[in-house]
Amino acid sequence: MSTPASIAKHPIHPILVAFPIGLWVFSVIADLVVYFGGGGTAWRDVAFYTLGGGIVGAVLAAVPGFIDFLTITDRAAKRVAIFHLVANLAALVLFAVSFWLRSIGTVGFVPMAISIVALVSLSVAGWFGGELVFVHNMGVTPPKETRARTSASHRRIA
Repeated sequence: MSTPASIAKHPIHPILVAFPIGLWVFSVIADLVVYFGGGGTAWRDVAFYTLGGGIVGAVLAAVPGFIDFLTITDRAAKRVAIFHLVANLAALVLFAVSFWLRSIGTVGFVPMAISIVALVSLSVAGWFGGELVFVHNMGVTPPKETRARTSASHRRIA
């Protein structure tokens, strides 16, 4: 099932999600470096800015993702997409809270803990995103021979 938010038949959403995921994972790694006594203030700054970059990247990735979401007609896929959407929104809100706490000067365990919980939510969202692709074929055009077999079997049923 192809998606409307695509360029040359390549869906945009999965291309863009790599950036916030990478930035958020690295933000948590930088937090852990600071928490366990390494790196000093430079790593705290890295955690802060990669966290902010991840938030911006996630908002940008959400636009084509939401366009795709609005076009889902299969009920089972729509249900999975809702879980994917909610888990991603939860992660985004949690990362935003962590970013806000850091911006007002809160340091220590709390912002890092919130980011770790957000990373778990992001992982759940990724699981559902994978289900959309690998189980429900979102953004995937089957090979020509598969389409021909499916088309032929539908003609026999009708």
